[in-house]
Amino acid sequence: MNLTTAITKWNPFKELEDLQNRTRSLFLKSGANGSVFDNALPEADWVPEVDIAEDDNEFTITADLPDVPKEQVKVFMEDGSLVIEGERHREKEEHKKRYHRVERSYGRYVRSFQLPEEIDPAKIDANYHDGVLTLHLPKTPGRKQSRQEIKVS
Repeated sequence: MNLTTAITKWNPFKELEDLQNRTRSLFLKSGANGSVFDNALPEADWVPEVDIAEDDNEFTITADLPDVPKEQVKVFMEDGSLVIEGERHREKEEHKKRYHRVERSYGRYVRSFQLPEEIDPAKIDANYHDGVLTLHLPKTPGRKQSRQEIKVS
């Protein structure tokens, strides 16, 4: 009797990648207080990376949104939080191509940042160029916040 068994080679990097994806998914589903059972914002498929800087006059938030058209970038403040959200669509798949690896993320994205009350939404400047969103949030002492859409130019 001849038994043929398929031997699968163990790939520790694949296991690390799976763990990273599961952990990322858990954090994407977490709400404002960090609980996975409380979704304060809509669920996202990916999270853009950001840099946040501060000087004496303003906060600056820079977000990487490669391959996202300006029309898919929405910025607003609500209840003291700055929210960046939108969607990046995957290119139409060509049936003649075989993909060996797809690492870029597609779909809905959302980021939310709790800001101090001294930020005036009417004075926020949002610019989008070459896949980079830059927000300038000037400080105005004694300012109270409400929801306001922010135009991205």
